[in-house]
Amino acid sequence: MTSFSLLLWIVLGVAAQFAVFLGVTFWRHWRAYEALKDGQAEPATSLAVELVKPRAVAGEAWEGFRPFRVVRRLIEDEAQAICSFHLQPEDGRPLPPFLPGQFLTFRLQVGAPGQAQEQLIRCYSLSDAPRPDAYRVSIKRVPAPAGTSHPAGRSSIHFHEHVMEGSTVEARAPSGHFHIDDSRAPVVLVAGGIGLTPLMSMLEWCLAAQPGREVWLFQGVRNSRELAMRARLDALAEAHPNFHLRRCFSAPLPGDQPGRDYQHRGRIDLRLFRMELALKHYQFYLCGPAAMMEALVPALEDWGVPDSRIHYEAFGPASVTRRSGQAALAVDELERAGEILVTFAKSGRQLPWRSSSGSLLELAEANGIAVSSGCRAGGCGTCQTTIKNGEVRYRQEPDYDPQPGTCLLCVCLPKTNVTLEA
Repeated sequence: MTSFSLLLWIVLGVAAQFAVFLGVTFWRHWRAYEALKDGQAEPATSLAVELVKPRAVAGEAWEGFRPFRVVRRLIEDEAQAICSFHLQPEDGRPLPPFLPGQFLTFRLQVGAPGQAQEQLIRCYSLSDAPRPDAYRVSIKRVPAPAGTSHPAGRSSIHFHEHVMEGSTVEARAPSGHFHIDDSRAPVVLVAGGIGLTPLMSMLEWCLAAQPGREVWLFQGVRNSRELAMRARLDALAEAHPNFHLRRCFSAPLPGDQPGRDYQHRGRIDLRLFRMELALKHYQFYLCGPAAMMEALVPALEDWGVPDSRIHYEAFGPASVTRRSGQAALAVDELERAGEILVTFAKSGRQLPWRSSSGSLLELAEANGIAVSSGCRAGGCGTCQTTIKNGEVRYRQEPDYDPQPGTCLLCVCLPKTNVTLEA
C-alpha cells in the first residue's frame, strides 16, 4: 500500500466518523423538536432537566397590614417615571421569604393636606430577590392618558409625590400566583415596560440561587429614556455568562445606538425568539401591557410551546385566548346546556356569561360596569362583592380570604345564574 493510499483511507475514516456524529446530532435535535411540538417531556437522550415543585414559603406570613418604613428611594430611569422604594418593617422582626414574582398589597391614605383622606388598596410587584430584612417595590408614575377623560394613577402619584424616605406605609404579606419555578430548565423572561418589576425579582433570585441556569431577558421599551434599572442589568449581564440580556426599542431616540443601547429595533415578537433562542424546553414568563400578552401568548402556542411552560401577568384588562388550561376550566354542564345569566343589582344590568367572557370582573368591565379592582389575581380583596343569589366558583385559589357571602370578581366564574351587589 502506498503512502497516498494510506492517507486516503485515513481521510475516509475521519469523514465517516464526522458523518456519524452529524447524523446522531441531527437525530437528537429532531427528537427534541418533535417533543417540543407535542408538549412532551424532553427525550432521555438529550440533556436532563430537573423539575422541582415551586418552593414553599418558609416562615409565617403576618395577618392583616404591617407598617413599613421607607429607608431608601431611588429613581430608576432617565424619564424619572419609575421609583424604587426600599421598605423595612417597623417592628424589626425578620421578613418571611416570598416566591420571586409575587406582590405586596398596600393600604394607602390618599388626599390633599387638610382634606378628608380616602383609603386605597393597591398592589405592586416586589422587584428584588427575597431578603430577611427588607422588601423593594418599583412603581411607575401613571399620568392621565392624553386625549381621554381617564384620571392619573392616584396611588402611583401618591407614592412618587408623598412617600419619602422616613415615611410609613402599610402592606399585607406577599402573595400572588405569578412566580418562577425551582426547576433547572432554561428560562425566558419577557418584560414590556414596567412589567420588568416582577421579572427583576425572578432574575435576581435565579442568578443568586441557580447561577448555572440559563436565563434570557427580553426588555421592551420605546427608547433609552424608559430603560429601568439599566446599570444593574448591565452589571448582572457582565457578571453572569449564563444571563443573556436583549433590549428592544420600538421608537429609538436619535442618539440611541444599536449594539450599545439596544440589540433589536421594534417590538418583542416571535420572530425575535426564533432568531435568538436555541431549540430547548424554555419556561417563558411574560409581564407587560395587555396588547403584548394578547400577541405573544398565542404566538408561543403556535410555535409549539406547551401551555404549561407559558406563564404571564398583564396590566389592566387582558383577554388572552389559550387553547387549554384556563379556557377548558370555564366550561361545565350548565354552560353547555345554555347561557348563564349574571345580574349586577346595583347597576341594574343582566348579562349572559359564556366561557369567552372570562372572570366576572372582566364581564363587568367589558360592559361598562365600574368595579373597584387592584391586583386582578385574588390577592388584595379590592373587588370583593356580595353574592345576593346563586353560586360562583374560583378558577384559581385566591390568596385573599373573602368574607362569607362574598366573592372576588377577578378570579371567579359563575357556577349558576348569579346576582351580585355591584
